[in-house]
Amino acid sequence: MELTLGTWDHDRVMALHDGRVDVPGVSLHCEVHPTSKLFPWAVGEARFDITEMSVSSYILQLSRGGSDYTAIPAFVSRAFRHSGFFARAGSGIESPSDFAGRRIGVPEYQMTAAVWMRGILADEYGVTCDSIHWRTGALDKGVRRERLELNLPDGMIVEPIEEGDTLQDMLLRGEIDGLLAPKPPQEFLDGSDDLVRLIPDFETAEQAYHKRTGFFPIMHLIGIRKSIAEARPELVAAFYQAFVQAKNMALERLRSIWLGNSNRLSLPWLGASMERTIATLGPDFWSYGLAANRAEIDAICRYSVEQFLAAKRVRPEALFHPSVLET
Repeated sequence: MELTLGTWDHDRVMALHDGRVDVPGVSLHCEVHPTSKLFPWAVGEARFDITEMSVSSYILQLSRGGSDYTAIPAFVSRAFRHSGFFARAGSGIESPSDFAGRRIGVPEYQMTAAVWMRGILADEYGVTCDSIHWRTGALDKGVRRERLELNLPDGMIVEPIEEGDTLQDMLLRGEIDGLLAPKPPQEFLDGSDDLVRLIPDFETAEQAYHKRTGFFPIMHLIGIRKSIAEARPELVAAFYQAFVQAKNMALERLRSIWLGNSNRLSLPWLGASMERTIATLGPDFWSYGLAANRAEIDAICRYSVEQFLAAKRVRPEALFHPSVLET
């Protein structure tokens, strides 16, 4: 059986791309693309048989009636998000709690990183999404649009910026007051004093957040085309096991690099980072499966409703094919 696979080049999936891990009876045609391409393809045309997907967009589709895919709990992208709150120097914004009543930029209102960050704003700082005037568009270059149509209540303002403009430049001009940024804006990386990160010691904040919640925020998962899952249901569990194996291989390689006697990665403090990670998150710090992550998935399902994205509350079990619920 010939199937197509599309993901970004995470170390956790590359063993499937290069053939070190296979699924018996399946010949995979693999493609690597950035998620800026993969996610619109997944919701717009279902281009690949197996694909990396945005958790937020998938929940949104399920709440509205369905997706072309069913998911497996292989969480190929996770990221803490306290590092992504930015403001303009001199704006009077000193904490994310000061975002209430302000004009705040975000590349896409529905993007998973933004859902988690607004969840942090609400749960940790008491700032609700409808207290903010949102502007959406490219962070620091290019063009960015919502990949799915929003259905927001009256009084909720989510306004696209002009094409050709960027959120970074609008922040520097004083036309918005802050950013929810999935990565640092280029001006900040270039050393500009005009942009400030609101949680400078974000690693400490993220460690404390994990201690309180148990969360290592899930960003992306893997979808399998529903028609394939219906025709060959045994393949769903087989692909889940393949993604688990690929992840385990990547983590074992990382461990061998960490404990090796030469610095094979160009990171001076890799060892210190590994030790902190294990001390904070435990040895299974990149867990797959519903059981280990149910509370976290339930939280993002709750956030999706609270932020006026999902049409109804989606149960965590509804995201995944029945054959992998107990894995």
